[in-house]
Formats: sequence, structure tokens, C-alpha cells
Amino acid sequence: MKVHLIGIGGTGMGAFAGLLQEAGHDVRGSDTQLFPPMSTQLAAAKIPVFEGFAAENLDWEPDFVVVGNVCGREHVEVVGAQARGLALESFPSLLEKVVLPERRPLVVAGTHGKTTTSSLLTWMLQVAGQQPSALVGGVPINLGRGYLFGRGPSIVLEGDEYDTAFFDKGSKFFHYRPFRAIVTSVEFDHADIFADLDAVKAAFVRFVELIPPEGDLVVCADDAGAMEVARAARCKVTTYRVLDGSGSGDDDPRSADYTCRVEPKRGRGMMVFEVFERGASLGEFQTTLVGTYNLGNVLAALAVARMEGASVAALHDAVRRFLGVKRRQELLGIASGIRVVTDFAHHPTAVRLTTTAIRRRFPNGSLYVCFEPRSASSRRAVFTEGYAESFAAASRVLVGPLFRPEKIPPDQRLDPHQLAKAIAAHGVEATAHTDVDELAQAVLAEAAPGDTILLLTSGSFGGLGDKILKALGDAVMFATPEDLPAVHALCQSYGLAPTIPGDTTETLIIREPEGAVVGCVSLRMVGAQALLFNLAIDRERRGEGLGWMLADGILRRARMLGVQQVYLVTTDATDFFAGKLGATPASVEEIDPQIRRDPNFVLGDRGVCMKIDPSYKRGS
Repeated sequence: MKVHLIGIGGTGMGAFAGLLQEAGHDVRGSDTQLFPPMSTQLAAAKIPVFEGFAAENLDWEPDFVVVGNVCGREHVEVVGAQARGLALESFPSLLEKVVLPERRPLVVAGTHGKTTTSSLLTWMLQVAGQQPSALVGGVPINLGRGYLFGRGPSIVLEGDEYDTAFFDKGSKFFHYRPFRAIVTSVEFDHADIFADLDAVKAAFVRFVELIPPEGDLVVCADDAGAMEVARAARCKVTTYRVLDGSGSGDDDPRSADYTCRVEPKRGRGMMVFEVFERGASLGEFQTTLVGTYNLGNVLAALAVARMEGASVAALHDAVRRFLGVKRRQELLGIASGIRVVTDFAHHPTAVRLTTTAIRRRFPNGSLYVCFEPRSASSRRAVFTEGYAESFAAASRVLVGPLFRPEKIPPDQRLDPHQLAKAIAAHGVEATAHTDVDELAQAVLAEAAPGDTILLLTSGSFGGLGDKILKALGDAVMFATPEDLPAVHALCQSYGLAPTIPGDTTETLIIREPEGAVVGCVSLRMVGAQALLFNLAIDRERRGEGLGWMLADGILRRARMLGVQQVYLVTTDATDFFAGKLGATPASVEEIDPQIRRDPNFVLGDRGVCMKIDPSYKRGS
């Protein structure tokens, strides 16, 4: 089957393109300028993409033309398809026709948290060996892409309540044939298509009614909207909640089917929490995710994974190793001691939860929040007061220009300057900026080492993250697939084996303002142990302390991931690792056999094996 996707660069459309290709179909698409992570994902899948929209893009005569909900009936490729007599489909309807009849749909829905929860559920089932399929509106870091076409019977779907196409104004999740479903929350959102909260609830009620009597609905016990729509279910309803630790009735592990309580101790940079299944403890879990709302996401995914037969041991491992989702509390880089973090949050509730979580994660220094009103809802004045109360955890808020304001009727359009005034009226300094470059200069003029800059945007924000890191210079950041050739070349210049990417491997790089990679280091995790390898610095930049910056960064990351011992092999840098990082000699026998067999663990005749405790307080 030949399929052409209009607007292939969208998160949902791009993931669907990859899923169709893995299912054996010939897939192409068109879009205007693409941005990571979807540009990276499509390039890695080698899916042809026409730059720009034109009727000629359909000359290859596809069997179906998939129309995104951003396309109107006058779109040049829609008109071209109709002139050729080509069948128009939305991606939810084509998914329903060609993929779902052979799969058991597990659908994650809700106003908040559905991308993280669907990513978690997919990863849990993957770790449990169930080989799921998946279609997620984001890029789970563990998987490297938003889709899977597995051999197992289930498919995890992020269930969006947004409308489907200009010829189908119903919600996308009406097409998903849910057998098991999650509803995390129900609030007023998507003000461009829903008149009010009652209209949103009506869509969720219709979705819940689609679950067959033999299916399951998992719902947050503490969300009034979710519990209200759950009353429409014909199937068994399972509840979950994060206990408040107060000792009251709401702290009873039996107050919902799945509960958890945060432990007062902290686990090497991770949240530690005990999970209860119908009152019985499943033991202590650890996660790198931040915020109690993310614990709710873990519980929801865990409940469905248990229904699918996942073992408790596999879930312990999956939760500990889950690395999150691209652009969800994602650290873009650190430069001059300043962290730059990005998140997709655009609804007032999501803005409040994310800003508060980032402040708790980085309690020292100032928190500068750069907010881009970009989504269809966030560009509307109806949410002005909600936003005004959502930035309480910030030190300062910088509101960017309204994205494509002409798409919003003037009487409904959010005014960034009025929003900044409303935020300031709630006690947080705020300014509005008509240009992204101006905003970048404003935050750079104030940010200092130890501060955090948080970008909240559902798009590229005009490249703001790259602009800030480039201006700060020599940023330490996570390597992308596009960086790997430069990383390989740098390692090979020292005779080191290439870094093999994988879901247990992370690579940090230092990028010069001009874009060149001048340093790298990698970490491969095996349980509570890890291998540090391929620490390399461009010979022209040696002696500047870049090696220390990379090693310190990767060890901090190891600590956050719960690693207890980091091992390495060195031939001539024992003094550096011992003096700067607290490394001590190690015997090969104490190292996990998987690490000893790793192609990057090369002892040789001169190699010295060393180990590092990531919690060691490193000197400067």
C-alpha cells in the first residue's frame, strides 16, 4: 500500500508514518520546514519528505492521502488529491482500518500526562518482553522514536481528544477501538474546538463508552472530571492515586486500587516511592521523573501493564530505567553553569505543575521561565487568568510573541503584554517580548551560574534553546543521532572503538558555538553498574578543563539514574580520574559480566581498571 501524509512533520503524523513503514507499506510525505525530534526520526527511518506543499507531490499516485487536522479543504494537496480521484483519510481512520484489527488497543487519554503515560506503558511492556506496538505523540528517550511495530498482541496508543480532520470533526480517539484505557484527567482545553468543559466531558464519555464490557478503564481517583466520565463505563473501572502522606483517609493504601507513597528519603537523585496493589505492597520503586503528577502517570501505566501480565520485577526495572520523553522536562544542555531545560507544557495546569517540579528539582539559583503562546488553546485570552496563577514557582517569566496571531480571531486572541501584567500582579516579575532574539538577550543578561532557564513551548520557539546555548558557549549536552558521526571521528582519532547507541547508553558532548563537537563521553548502564568510556577531547582544546566538565556531567547523570558504581579503563589518566573524580583501583572480577563483554571495555596490556562512586563529592 502506498500512503502519502500531508504535514508529515507533526508528532502524530510522523510517528504514524514510521509505523506504516514498519508494517511494510510505501510511505512518503510533505511538509514545510521540519524540526527535531520529528526531522531526526523521519531521517533515521529514511522516509522521503517533499519540502513544501504542491499538487505535484502526489505524482507517485499513492493509494491513500492522509490529511492532518491542520489542513483545510482548500489545501493545495487536498485539492490535488481530489482532482486525481485519490482517497482521503485521516491518520486515526487509516490506523483503525489497517493496524488495529490485528492488535489489542491500550489507549491513554486525558487532558494531561498522556504522552508520558503512554511512553511509560510502552516501555514497561517492552521490558516485560511483550514486544508491543505503539503510537505516541512524542519521542520516548528509551525508544528513540514515537512508534513501534512489535510482534506482540497489544498496541499502546496516545488517545487525543482533538478533532480528526476537516471532514471528520470528531475526536481522534473515537477511532481507536479501546480495549483497555486510561483517563488521567479531564479539564477544559482546546478552546478552538470545544465550547466549554461540558463539551470536553461529552467527548470523553463517548470514548469511555467504546470500551467493551470485558475491557478495563483505569482512572485517576483524585481527578473529579475523570471520575465523572468514568461513570459511563460499561467495563470494570480501576482507580489510582498518589497518597498525600498525611496519615488521613486519603493516605490509606486501600483508598484506590493502585496507590503509592513517596518515601521521606531520597535515592541518589531519584524519587523513591512504595507502590500498593489493592492494599498489598509491591515494594519500593525509583524514578528519575520529577513531580507527584508523574508518579500518577507511573501508577496508571503500571496498572495496565499488570493487567497485561507484566511481572513486578520487570516493572521495577522499567520504572527505574525510564528516561522520560523528548521535550518533557528535557535538559537541552548546560553552559557557563546555566541549565537550559525545555517542556511541552502549554495548558495552565501543566504550566503550574511543570514549573513547580523544575523548581523543586533545581532549588538553588533563579528560575527563568520563557513561555511561548503557540498551541491553539494557549493563544486564546480565555486562559489568561489561568496562566497568571501558574508561574508562582518562577523567579521571572519572559513571554514570547504570539505564534501566528492571524490564525486567532482578534476578539479571542491572547495579549502577551496583558498576560505579563497579570503574572506580575500575582507577585512574579514578568515581561513580554515581540521578538525571540530580544527575549534571548533579556534572559542572557540576567542568568548566572547555578540558574535554570525553562522553555515552555509546543514548538521550536524560534530556536530559542540553541540561541541561548550558542551565546553561552561550549555547552555540555546530550548527543543526538546527527552528532554520532562527529563523536565517532573524535573517538577514532584516539584509536577508541565507536560508541554503539542503545536504550542503556547515554553520550554527552561539548559543542562549540559554531556547532563543532570538541568533546564527548559515554555511559552504558547494566543494572546498578555502569561503564564510563570514550572520554575524548579535541587535541586543540585539551588543557581547558573540558574533560573534567564532561566527566563531572556524566557522573551526575549516573547518580540521577541510580547507578551505584561506575567502572572505566584508562592507560595514562589514572591521576586525573583519582584526583578529580575519586576513582580507585578495581578488580575485573567485581564487574558485571555484561560490562566485561562490552566492546568498549578494553583492558589490554597497559589498561588500568578503576571504579567511581557517583555520590563522591568531586573537587574542582
